[in-house]
Amino acid sequence: TTTTTTTTTQFITNKRCPYAQKAWLALETSSIPYTMREVSLYGPGGKPDWFWELNPAGTVPIVVSSAEGNNGKEEVFADSELILDAIGNGRIRMTGDTNDEEDGVSLLLTSKLSKEEEARVNQWRSTISEKLIPVGKSAVLGGSLSKLRSLLKEMNDRMVEDDDGPYLVGNRVTVADCAAFPFLWRIDQEFGIGGDDDDDDDDDDDDDDYDVVV
Repeated sequence: TTTTTTTTTQFITNKRCPYAQKAWLALETSSIPYTMREVSLYGPGGKPDWFWELNPAGTVPIVVSSAEGNNGKEEVFADSELILDAIGNGRIRMTGDTNDEEDGVSLLLTSKLSKEEEARVNQWRSTISEKLIPVGKSAVLGGSLSKLRSLLKEMNDRMVEDDDGPYLVGNRVTVADCAAFPFLWRIDQEFGIGGDDDDDDDDDDDDDDYDVVV
């Protein structure tokens, strides 16, 4: 079904922040037209006043969305998980019929998932936020690499057991993939995923991958 809705979406971000990157991925794969406004995470000038008015917590990302038919009223989503929810359930709307593509490159809306697929998406998101991020951060800061490798094996085994990829939940991108990729990429850059290097050296002195805001 083709649905055309005029939507204005502003994405306020810092490109280095992995939490913001997962929202960025969701915007890109959903074909939502948006404008990007980048802010510094740190620095002598601090964040501008308009930013603090949108999100008193001071964190990125933020999405500001207004849709035709909503009297121009803006909705502010100031948390990466809330943004994934809003994009996944269509609250931040797509345009046209891009979600009917079946080539895997467009985000599959939650409403088009089966109950079993939706449960798997939620399970993956919980695994990323409750396990991978804290365990990965600990490893980067000099903690246990064996714990990280054990978790990655567990995640890989789940993928093998499901056997319906290439994405986390079947042959289409979901918000679970958007949530996972920035953190898996950083872990791969730091340690390598699936490599043969078992060296547990903790020479992570110049790493700031996790030195970001939620």
